[in-house]
Amino acid sequence: MNKIFDQITPIVFKKYRVAPHAKLKLCKQDPEDIIVPGLKKKDEQDMIGELQDKLAELQYLLYAEHKHKILIVLQGMDASGKDGTIQHVFKGVNPQGVRVATFKVPSKEELDHDYLWRIHQKVPVKGEIVIFNRSHYEDVIITRVHDLVPTDLLQKRYEHINNFERMLVEEGTTILKIFLNISKEEQTQRLEERLDDKNKNWKLSSADLLERKLWPKYMDAYEDAIKATSTTWAPWFIIPSNKKWQRNLSISILIIETLKRLNMHYPKPEKNFKNIRIN
Repeated sequence: MNKIFDQITPIVFKKYRVAPHAKLKLCKQDPEDIIVPGLKKKDEQDMIGELQDKLAELQYLLYAEHKHKILIVLQGMDASGKDGTIQHVFKGVNPQGVRVATFKVPSKEELDHDYLWRIHQKVPVKGEIVIFNRSHYEDVIITRVHDLVPTDLLQKRYEHINNFERMLVEEGTTILKIFLNISKEEQTQRLEERLDDKNKNWKLSSADLLERKLWPKYMDAYEDAIKATSTTWAPWFIIPSNKKWQRNLSISILIIETLKRLNMHYPKPEKNFKNIRIN
């Protein structure tokens, strides 16, 4: 696995990372893209068990060292695979050190505060990985698509978010922001699967069907938000997600390599236990 991992890792970081101030066009980002030509689903299946073990090992080390904090932001259209990513990529990690935060329609109390108030309460503590299943970016995506706030306020919110994320980073948080890029055709297929499978009917709502009609507006909103907020301290990665195995492989490698770069170490014991005997 190490040879393939070493081959793929720089590609993921270079190919899918959005540089600050990039002239991004989401329509030119291929949701069917494969990291390495010739790489097949079977290759991923051969690697995934080892990747899950490696992530579990690094997550345990993160928890033990109790120094770093990891925030993973997942954004994407309905059915883009946010839940699936969490289920498959994080399979096997210790739930004691991993938490998922989901942000739905704000409550009355949350609306009475600034829009980042509820977000700040969910950020990771030392030794923890937190996954945002949707996030503060809803406040520059949905609000724009549905014209809920003025354009000048949206521009200010980009600046608010950049400053907020920079503060988190300066306080010891590593941030990975991931846009799960699927095509409208792939979304159609996935929504139809939810419709046909009684066990998945609960995941489908009438709102999903209405929001599909606003696809162009969503693409424009995501494009502008990603361009305005992909920074050196909190970069965006646009991960091709039509192929679920490609999505899982790319994100696993992205997270594992990020953890490896922290150069973590287990804390030293409180005393030398070399000559200790347990009776």
